[in-house]
This record gives sequence, structure tokens and C-alpha cells, in this order.
Amino acid sequence: MLQKQDAVLLLLDVGPSMHSVLPEIEKACSLLVEKKMIYSKSDEVGIVLFGAEDTDNELTTEIGGYQHVVVLKKIKVVDGDIVEALQQLPRGTTDGDFLDAVIIGMDMLIKKFDQTIKGKKRLCLITNAKCPIKEPDEGTKEEQVTIIAKQLTAHGMKMESIIFRGKLGQDANREIMDENDRLLNIFSKETSTRLLYLENPISLFGALKTRNITLVTIFRGDLEIRPNLSIKVMVYKKTAQEKFPTLKKYSNKAPPNDQYAKHELKTDYEHKSCEDRDKVLPPHQRIKGYAYGPQIVPISSAHWDAFKFKPEKGVKLLGFTDSSNVFRHHYMKDVCVFLPQPGNTRAMLAVSALARAMKEKDKVAILRCVWRKGQSNAIIGVLTPNLSDKENIPDSFYLNVLPFAEDVREFQFPSFSNFPASWQPNEQQLEAAANLIKTLDLAPHGQEEVLLPDFTTNPVLERFYRFLELKSKDPDVAVPPIDETLKKITEPDADLLLQNKSVIDSFCRSFELKGQPLKKSRRLWGGKRSSTNDEPANVIEKASVEVEKIGDLTPAQDFEALISRRDSPNWVVKAIDEMKNKIFDLVEDSHEGDNYPKALECLVVLRKGCILEQEPKQFNDFLKHICKFCRENRLHSFCQYLASKDLTLISKTEAVDSDVTDEEARGFLVKSEPKVE
Repeated sequence: MLQKQDAVLLLLDVGPSMHSVLPEIEKACSLLVEKKMIYSKSDEVGIVLFGAEDTDNELTTEIGGYQHVVVLKKIKVVDGDIVEALQQLPRGTTDGDFLDAVIIGMDMLIKKFDQTIKGKKRLCLITNAKCPIKEPDEGTKEEQVTIIAKQLTAHGMKMESIIFRGKLGQDANREIMDENDRLLNIFSKETSTRLLYLENPISLFGALKTRNITLVTIFRGDLEIRPNLSIKVMVYKKTAQEKFPTLKKYSNKAPPNDQYAKHELKTDYEHKSCEDRDKVLPPHQRIKGYAYGPQIVPISSAHWDAFKFKPEKGVKLLGFTDSSNVFRHHYMKDVCVFLPQPGNTRAMLAVSALARAMKEKDKVAILRCVWRKGQSNAIIGVLTPNLSDKENIPDSFYLNVLPFAEDVREFQFPSFSNFPASWQPNEQQLEAAANLIKTLDLAPHGQEEVLLPDFTTNPVLERFYRFLELKSKDPDVAVPPIDETLKKITEPDADLLLQNKSVIDSFCRSFELKGQPLKKSRRLWGGKRSSTNDEPANVIEKASVEVEKIGDLTPAQDFEALISRRDSPNWVVKAIDEMKNKIFDLVEDSHEGDNYPKALECLVVLRKGCILEQEPKQFNDFLKHICKFCRENRLHSFCQYLASKDLTLISKTEAVDSDVTDEEARGFLVKSEPKVE
């Protein structure tokens, strides 16, 4: 028997009350085995059904009783047969007794392994616990459950229970369910295992833990407060992104009758001279180079090693700050948890005292962390207190890595407070938004929260595991569509949207979303688009991607597309400068004012753009300059035309960076023009 091998016995309720959820149980349990075949292919799995139509188990033959319990698959190393069995579970015809299933499962594990297995032995019970448990021959049900739980512990077994009830109907017997809950709680306490209550099928996929990831410390040592004051801690990773399994290159060139062939490929690289293609360069003749201006600076491995920053291993406290000073969007990478050294009472007390004081003062700690000797960099992190509400679990800290200046990406977005009142939401719109948020709450009062991270699996990974299982049977199989249950993780709940259709419609009406093509563009300008015609939305989107300069045909649309681009900060400057030149050209080339409407349209979008990009001085200086130019070049009619259209300077009310008052803005073009003799 392999060491660290795990054995899991699935105890599945297939009685009539479970028929509606058995399809989801089939998917979740088959995925459990599929993952084990990838990550833990020496693990063993067995299947026991209760509430079945037939009876097939050893205890019935040996001592009698234990009716309607079927051993569907004996405990064995995971393979495709177990997956197929789980995908087609038989439907039972009688109420299931989960206590019978637990006893039979415990008996199977004892007979199969006893003390020979070094890994974990566990029972996984999945039921709704709605059906009554028969009375024992002696004692009470609680006493019987306590004896069974102690036997599980004595043989090194654990039992986790997943109670999948969904929405309870009026015919549900609360008294029976409460009694069963008490019995299951005894199992949970005596064996120190999980007892989960689920309401939706999405959580079932995450509740079945498929991988037993060994806890490995990334640091164990002192949390140094001062040189002569430290706390013994152990640091673990709390979260880490699950990635696709590593795909290996495979060769079919090995002899088909060679059962020991590994079919693996070995890759070798050769570096050759540009001058002589046949000459292979050994490592000591190769060197890395880094671009520095027009030249390449060679740096040898010896120089690189000497250059590397080699900080001293350790975790040091730099100081404390208010929690409001550390922003959530500055958190980087994975989360680590700081725990006091096990068995060290002084460390536990010190961590607890520090965590509770930080919580009371609303403070966080800033740390400098170097996890291991020879680490090439040091990280700065924020330590947040995590107070425990259980007596047997000590207080701890969570660590999030903070960015350096080079890691922060700054993007300039205008503040809503800079917009005019007409562009800001009114009371009706705010109320509509509040109602929308309330009705689409994922954690409504009295119900289980949807999409809890602990129970929400990655649908892309789950789909890959399913495809791998199909591919093992048929090399030409097509990629299956995403499962309907998993699709609910990435798409809004259709039933929830239908139930709240009136609230959603009210929200849409409040913001006039219908018939606004710019709603699909990358930039929301507010108000009605100033345009000579109504272009289709796809044309506008295409322009926002492909426009490189302001043209003659649609300068206003070109300006909006340019200023909306965020792949470089230079587009805003380019758009404003080109629009100024375009307006000058339109005014100068105008014949009896034929270009004035188009010039006005360009001025309007330039004004909006300068408000949005917080560049009011650009527009105000330009408007003053062009009006002065028109007066000096006998183009007074353009200034009069602008005054008739109520075009004004950008005031402080519209943009806080403006140095123009509201009165100055309104009176700029109202001044009487000098008459031309």
C-alpha cells in the first residue's frame, strides 16, 4: 500500500426525496473522481447507495438488517468505471436511513484497510436528512450515534456530511429534520469534521473537496517587533490560484509492445554562431545583453549574481497605520495567514493581544518580509487582524502584498463632482439604482449567499476535467458545451432576472438606455450626441478603434473616438490639438458662414472633452484666441454666431480647475462687438 494514499467512501442518498437533485450529485461526484485521476491517481474510492430499491451489502448477509443499502462499487483505485457508475446512479424507491449507510461504510473501511493505510480514510455523506431514522434495539438514537462516532475516531476515520435540501416545501417534516440535524451534529463534533447545509447546486460542486493540499509553511520564525522583541509565528498561503494541470509532451515512437516505455520527450537546445552556423557555442562563450538606448550592454552571470539584492531572511514590523490608509485595490498576489507557533502559549497570547489591539484601534501593520535565504527581493505587506470566534482556534493575521511605486498603474478619470448638475443622477435615478441593487442581492436575508468563494468552483477547470474524461474514451470527441449548472457561475440567474423584471425595466427607463448608440462605446459623454445623423452603433465602435486622426468628413466623431482611447496618454493631447486646428481651418475657409455650424459642432465636443479630461484651461484659452483672431481678421460674424448659440467658457461650476467664474463665462460672448465702418 502506498503511503499518504487516501480512501473516500461516498454515501449517497438515492431515495425518492432526492430524485430532483440526483443529476447534480452525479455531476459533482463524477468530477470528484475525474480530478483524483489527474492529481491523486493512487487514491481509492467506493460508492454506497441508501434508499435503494434493492439490498446488496455484506452486513445484511452476515447479521441481517440494513435493508435498501447497496454497495454500488467496492473501494478500489480510481478509474473510469467509477466515473461511469456515478454518472448513472439508480433511483431508489424507499426512504433512506443514513445511519445504516454510515455503519456499512465504516465496516467496509475497517475490513479493507484497518491500520494498513497511511493516508486519510473518510466517509462522505450526501443526503437531505428529511427521512426518519429507525429506532435502535437498545438505548437512544443519540447514544447510538455517539458510539458510532467514537468508533470512527478510534479507527482513524472522519466523516463529512453534506446536507443538500434546496428550498423546503410545506410538506417537509421539520421535527424529523431537526432530530437528524442533532444526530449529524454529534458526528461533526466527535470526529472534528465538516457539516455543510447547501441550498443551491452550484455550492455542491465546491463542497466536495477533491484535493488534499498539504499545508507547507512559506516562513517559520520570528515576527520581529524590535531587535530584542519578537513573536514566534508560522506563515501559510491562504489563497493560491488553481491552474490547469501540467500537460506533458507525448511521443508515439516507442514500440507498442514495450509496457515500460514512458513515451516522454526530452528537449535539448543548441546555441550557434551567426558567422558559422555549424559551430556550437558552449555556455562560457555566451552572455546576456540588455538594451540601453541604441546599444546592447553585456552582463555576465557573475556580474548578475553580484548585482542581485540579497536581503536578510526575516519578517520585520515597520510600523502601524490607519486601515483607511491602505486601499483594497492595492492588494497584490496571494493572501498569507500568520499563525502563532503551535503549542507556544506565549506566542498565542502575544498574537492575540496584538490582533485585538489593532482591531480596537482600527489599525493595520506594515511589514517587510523575506521568506527564505537567498530570496532576490523583499516584499512590503499589510497585516490585518483576524479574530477567532472559536475557543480552539487562535487569533491570527492576514497578509496582503502591497505594490511599490513601479507596480502602481495610475489612470486619470474625471470625478463626478466636476460634472454639471444636469449630468449627475437625480433622486429618481438614485432610487431606481438602489432598488436594483437590493433586488439583485446575492445574500438576501434569511437565505444562503450565492457564489460563496469557498463553494464556487472554477467553471473553466471543471469543463476541462470533464473533457479530459471524454477524451480518454474517444480521441475524436468534440469539446462539450459548458454545463448548465456551472454556467450559472458566469451568467446572471435567469429566474432572478425574471422575478425582478419590473425593477430592471424601471432602472432602464430612468436612464433612457433605449436608442442611445453611444451606450456601447467606450466613453459615455452624457446628454444627446451632437451629430448630423444617427450612425449605427457598430460603426461608432469601429471608428473608436481605428481612428488615428481627425478627418474632414466627421471631425466631431473622430475627436470623440480619439479622446476615448486609453492605450496611450498621448491621444488626449493629440485629439485636442488636432481639433483646434480643424476649427481654425473651418472658420478660415468659410464662405458666408457655410462652415459655421460644423465649426460649432466641433467646439461643442471639444468643450465636453475638456471638461471630462479636466482640461478647462485648454478650451477657455482657445475660445478667447479664436474670438480675438476673428475680430482681427474681419470675421465678426462667427463670434456673433457663437453668442447666438449660447456657447460659453468653462466655469468653475463645471470644472473645479477652471479659473473662470459663472458670471465671466456667461458674459464672455455677450459683449457688444465693435462695428466695422
